[in-house]
Amino acid sequence: MNYRDRLKNVREDNDMTQAEIGKLLNKSQQGYNHIEAGRAELKIDDLIKLCQFYNLSADYMIGLTDKPKSYK
Repeated sequence: MNYRDRLKNVREDNDMTQAEIGKLLNKSQQGYNHIEAGRAELKIDDLIKLCQFYNLSADYMIGLTDKPKSYK
């Protein structure tokens, strides 16, 4: 699974909208949509925020493993 699909799946599994995650990352809904859609790259600082917010490891978030692990 590529990381864009994982971002979308995790967001939807947590009943979050793109606008809500965009706000968390100091982006607009459209700005976050561009990340999920492949028109913009995910910055490492944003990845860290998402890992902390969802309490998931970066390995899981970027698709290196399919086993969700706690961030800590």
